[in-house]
Amino acid sequence: MKKRALSGLLKLDGPLLSILSLLIAIVISGVIMAVCGYNPIEAFGAILAGSFGSQRAIVQTLTQATPLIFTGLAFAFAKKASLINLGAEGQLYMGALASAAVGMLDLGLPMALHLPLAVAAGMAAGGLYAGLVGVLKVKFGSNEVIATVMLNSIATYLVDYLLNGPMLAENSSVAQTERVLETAQLPRIFQQYQLTVAILLAVAACILVKLFMDRTALGYEIRAVGLNPDAAETAGISKAKVTIVALCISGCIAGLAGASHVLGVDRRLINGFSNDYGFSGISVAALAADSPVGVIFAGIVFGALRAGTMELNRTTSIPVEFVNVIQAMVVILVAAPLLVKELKRLNPAGWSRKTKKEVA
Repeated sequence: MKKRALSGLLKLDGPLLSILSLLIAIVISGVIMAVCGYNPIEAFGAILAGSFGSQRAIVQTLTQATPLIFTGLAFAFAKKASLINLGAEGQLYMGALASAAVGMLDLGLPMALHLPLAVAAGMAAGGLYAGLVGVLKVKFGSNEVIATVMLNSIATYLVDYLLNGPMLAENSSVAQTERVLETAQLPRIFQQYQLTVAILLAVAACILVKLFMDRTALGYEIRAVGLNPDAAETAGISKAKVTIVALCISGCIAGLAGASHVLGVDRRLINGFSNDYGFSGISVAALAADSPVGVIFAGIVFGALRAGTMELNRTTSIPVEFVNVIQAMVVILVAAPLLVKELKRLNPAGWSRKTKKEVA
């Protein structure tokens, strides 16, 4: 019976696995809260109220979800080519830097030209920064995980230097730039809130990536390399080209996260603005099972957790770190069945013997 239950768990995939993982993560987090002497019902009530309890809460959830959708999509896209892009944080920073620089330039352009130019600059900066990793991997055999992590540090330190020096706003005691011009600002959906049309761009990006992967030749090549690189090369698909292109597109998407924030939310580049949006995108992609459409819903879930954290902190004495526990548990629970499947594939005989002993 245990064996049948385990087999059933291993067969779970996609949305079912994600939903089950989220529910189990919430239950485990609640148990941990109770053991630590806190009321889990009070905690989850505060999180729910802070994320969906009012118009302001919903808007805050969508505002937090916007960059998470972009960074989650960036990670998921690279994963389709069997690439681990841990550099969304750095690409986000470079995108924000480029968009802020172009947005502050008085080019005499109307919004119809200046805004797309500033957004494109952010995409290009993020794409080139990620593309550098692709070149290093193809030409020199560098590991993309190590390269992207190192480039994250370079990007954040570069922005830190510029915001405390050449790009520091006049008479400002905070490390930030001047405001971007009105012609480069993303329109806000509600003037009293920070939610902008970037949420619509994020949703559109997910849908476009889905169509791109399913209906274009390049999308097919990316999926083919991700599934079986050797077979893809035998079929005439260039693994080197796919690696560079996939990382460039992934970086462009991450750059959009930075662009949308500086052009819409803060309307200037502020040091430390990210709040780990790049790294949280990994959790979003994990919950979405790397599905472009699933990223939309996963981004909203994690956006709700972030928005709810503010209410949790304001109305209760429960540590907000418990929200991080939920996020971590989601990733662990999503990854665990996949890890077991991989171990079973690599050593089917050994796994079979171990399972028989446990059942006995």
